[in-house]
Amino acid sequence: MPGLAPRYLPGLTFTLIAGAAVAAGPAAAQITPMQREAARVAPAPGVMPWAAPQQRTRSIPGFAAPTLHSQKAYGPLDDYTSRWTRADARQLVATSNPNVKTGANSLPARVTMPDIPADFPQTNPDVWVWDTWTLIDKRANQFSYNGWEVIFCLTADRHAGYGFDDRHVNARIGYFYRRANVPASRRPADGGWIYGGHLFPEGASAKVAAGEAYTENAQWSGSTRLLKPGSNDVQVFYTDLFFNRTSGGGNITPPDAVITTTLGKIHADFTHVWFTGLDRHVPLLRPDGRYYQSGAQNEYYSFRDPFTFEDPRYPGANFMVFEGNSAGVRGETPCDKGDLGYRDGDPYAENVGTVNSSGAIFQRANIGLAVATDSDMQHWRFLPPLISSNCVNDQTERPQMYIKDGKYYVFTISHRTTFAAGMDGPDGVYGFVGNGIRSDFQPMNWGSGLVLGNPTDLNTAAGTDFSPNPDQNPRTFQSYSHYVQKGGLVESFIDTVNGQRGGSLAPTVKITFKGASSAIDLSYGRNGLGGYGDIPANKIDVDWAGLIADPDWVGLSRTDWIGAFLQSDWAPFVDAALQGLRSGQVPLPSSAQNARIAGFIGSLPSDQQKAIWSYVGSH
Repeated sequence: MPGLAPRYLPGLTFTLIAGAAVAAGPAAAQITPMQREAARVAPAPGVMPWAAPQQRTRSIPGFAAPTLHSQKAYGPLDDYTSRWTRADARQLVATSNPNVKTGANSLPARVTMPDIPADFPQTNPDVWVWDTWTLIDKRANQFSYNGWEVIFCLTADRHAGYGFDDRHVNARIGYFYRRANVPASRRPADGGWIYGGHLFPEGASAKVAAGEAYTENAQWSGSTRLLKPGSNDVQVFYTDLFFNRTSGGGNITPPDAVITTTLGKIHADFTHVWFTGLDRHVPLLRPDGRYYQSGAQNEYYSFRDPFTFEDPRYPGANFMVFEGNSAGVRGETPCDKGDLGYRDGDPYAENVGTVNSSGAIFQRANIGLAVATDSDMQHWRFLPPLISSNCVNDQTERPQMYIKDGKYYVFTISHRTTFAAGMDGPDGVYGFVGNGIRSDFQPMNWGSGLVLGNPTDLNTAAGTDFSPNPDQNPRTFQSYSHYVQKGGLVESFIDTVNGQRGGSLAPTVKITFKGASSAIDLSYGRNGLGGYGDIPANKIDVDWAGLIADPDWVGLSRTDWIGAFLQSDWAPFVDAALQGLRSGQVPLPSSAQNARIAGFIGSLPSDQQKAIWSYVGSH
């Protein structure tokens, strides 16, 4: 597997000890930050990098206090960026137990994800799945469509001849669906998701780079907006990624990451879900080098994962959060006192010069913000980042804005191996809370930011998911790419459980949170683990026009149509429609639509009419 061999650099030998790159020999004292970072680089795009050499903060008799954050709100357009500081991130080790048995979990129980069984089911036998999201409106409500729950996943072919860790350059956005309103007890162990195939027509995403030299085109994460509940119009935002690499995997030119959008329609009948359109892809944003690091500044830059939403305080304005890196040339842009964030006089504070010379300057993740300049969301402009983590971490992936009880939560995910030198923390979900879309965000839970981490021994070297450290907790990389849903449910995918590689949806868990504190709900599911891929809708979209007009229905004869209706599992759709009508979520059909539905039912044989009206009447 790539990256398992010892690393050799001029004058310096790197060997892999317990999954971490460690300098050896007399030249170790002369190691430069650039050499250290060269040894850390991931063996392939999208793959977990090697961990930074950790300075063992447990040898220090105490820990610095976290940075003071006010949660004060600023205007969305203001030139203010909150910071996840080294003082904040130090709380990850400060709250870890230094006395656990090697390989046990050292994290606080309330932020630790329960163990996933090693005999987990496959979501699908033909494709690996990882980053997953739902059909949402502008307030992040998750919708079913005409009785079907729908999710979108990064997928890769299990049978194409490449390995699990090569899936990233082959990623395609696929979709899955299952009946809504079915209790978990009636679903199969794998969650019951039916694979619908690739979301986009073949070759559509590649058109964004027409005339550009590239060797691979991949589709990476994003979000999917139901533009108007009661209709079937959808808009997909995603990361269109173009690699230009040698046969050995090196970059000829830096990757070209483009936040891109496309419009289409969702359709459903009583047996399946499908999409039309989604064939015209519009590039929206490329990193500018001013706020967000570009390929010219760093060939390993991050720029991806658009999540769009509307802030209720600014009706009609559409915003986007995404993963970025702070602008500046890689390895040449120092951190400052604010990035460290220590309080004046703290006896455990680090020195700015020492941090910069440690190599921590290579880690410059941020959470970006953009605003649409038109109502169709076809044009966007950058705003200053919401949160930076300079000299703390290099990846703040899949950010999302979660608004609850007047508080604004930014959730993101990160790896243990992307923390900067001198920092440490588990794979998992990190959260920040403020009083507005742009705030002096306070990291949750002891000021650390950790909301949900895999069971991890922070006293033992990390290893990686593809090269585990046998002394590390066997579930330290059990799940990743978490997405926080309405009601505090959290879905993710299985990466590595006790050496078993995943590529399937993980059990859903639930967190409760208020203010800057959160905890996993162990009463949910079985000992805190819900169903695999349990991703329920919390809102209902019944599209009456689509119900009448979808072509797969119209093409059937009356006998075949009603046969499909009566013989399929159509009751959940009727339940969803009735529930939506009662709650006011679903508008009544128009008089013309109502007449067409009633006329159609009235033309059926009397026994079929009775079957339909009997069910509706009893519910």
